[in-house]
Amino acid sequence: MTDEEILKNVLDELKWDSRLSPTEIGVTVKDGVVSLVGTVDSYMKKWQAEEVALRVRGVRAVANELEVKLGESDERDDEALARAAKLALEDASDIPSSVTVTVDNGWITLRGDVEWQFQRQSAERKIRNLRGVKGVINTIEVKPKMKPEDLKRKIENALIRAAETDAKRIQVEVQDGRVVLKGKVHSWYEKEEAKREAWLAPGVRDVVDELRIAFD
Repeated sequence: MTDEEILKNVLDELKWDSRLSPTEIGVTVKDGVVSLVGTVDSYMKKWQAEEVALRVRGVRAVANELEVKLGESDERDDEALARAAKLALEDASDIPSSVTVTVDNGWITLRGDVEWQFQRQSAERKIRNLRGVKGVINTIEVKPKMKPEDLKRKIENALIRAAETDAKRIQVEVQDGRVVLKGKVHSWYEKEEAKREAWLAPGVRDVVDELRIAFD
């Protein structure tokens, strides 16, 4: 697929998604890498635009350079935003109390340790759409509690079970909770599915994607 075709499809997808205003977002494509530029009025829109671009066939990566500029009614001082973020996390039963929040000029930083990657992701989702958020820095760490060989076996079995992945073409390496995926996949979607399966394993703190897309 050519860059011109990818560009057209990304623009069409942005128009298709009712959550976004495509006139706010500029798009360029080079070698399958999509760059998003412009100004949006919420951090959630910045995230959604990236999500929309990534689901387009042929996209290999997204450089999200969108700037968040809040309207007056959405502005919130750091103290109020910190309280709102703290309450949002406390209301979530899947997020441990070890996760803490700091706020600086509308940017929220998450810190702490969790056992599962989904907890790390859940914490970010809970605060992503709070009024007044300009950005999120997620430094929560996933602490491994499993032997590398056991973790490797669990991920390999998960890839075999997954309908969207060809496990025979994917190699898994594990060290200290860091998972490296190597080999070939048929599509970006299969690539993402393989990473998703790896992240679902307990104790995974990082997934390094060295998978190559081979359209054969």
